[in-house]
Amino acid sequence: MAEYVNRVGQNIVRNSDAKVPFTIKVVEDESVNAFALPGGFFFVNTGLILKADNEAELAGVMAHEIAHVAARHGTRQATKAELANYMSIPLIFMGGWAGYGIRQAAGFLVPMSLLKFSRAYESDADMLGLQYMYKTGYDPASFVDFFEKIEALEKKKHGAVAELFSSHPMTDDRIQAAQKNIQQNLEARPEYVVNTSEFNEVKNRLAMIENRRKVDDKSGDPNKPQLRKRPGSGSGSGDADSKGDDDERPTLKRR
Repeated sequence: MAEYVNRVGQNIVRNSDAKVPFTIKVVEDESVNAFALPGGFFFVNTGLILKADNEAELAGVMAHEIAHVAARHGTRQATKAELANYMSIPLIFMGGWAGYGIRQAAGFLVPMSLLKFSRAYESDADMLGLQYMYKTGYDPASFVDFFEKIEALEKKKHGAVAELFSSHPMTDDRIQAAQKNIQQNLEARPEYVVNTSEFNEVKNRLAMIENRRKVDDKSGDPNKPQLRKRPGSGSGSGDADSKGDDDERPTLKRR
């Protein structure tokens, strides 16, 4: 999974204006989100992969994040003090789940100016991200499709995708601007990459892991109904004389 997501991202990076190498990590987090930091440190949540319907939608969000780094939006709006705090962020990439633990512990050190951008910067990232998608061979309309879907879900069930919208609010104006950009600036091609069998395999595997985890979580719920043996309900002469916990203890009876 991590290798696949990295490959998708690196393909987009090669077709971008980014001047730094990217290090892409998949984070086990059900929230629909992804974010890239100055220096090319890029996190993709598993929740984003599960919410995307195809590879082009995933690529669209990743292209948008890569565009923020390529345009240096984070460093342009961050203060010197915030950038000094940011210098500890590479520790996150020590590897494996240990690195994820470091990210959790150091999360408060990440300045919000590196994660939230002005409306003008978001529009720039939309325009550049669409170009990067197009150059990589993906259908740029998938970018709009995904955000329209997420926007509708957020309106229907507020808070369902709050992570994505808290850092990258997708307004109706931005959706319309993206659609206009596609129509006016990106010449239609006879074929686009929309989906791959590898995306389907990764998403299905993630869904199975997520479902298994939910089942395990429920099985460990102390509030779930429990079957208990009523005292004195057993047969045999010894039942009446049993004491304490013996009344509650299940027994194996042979025919």
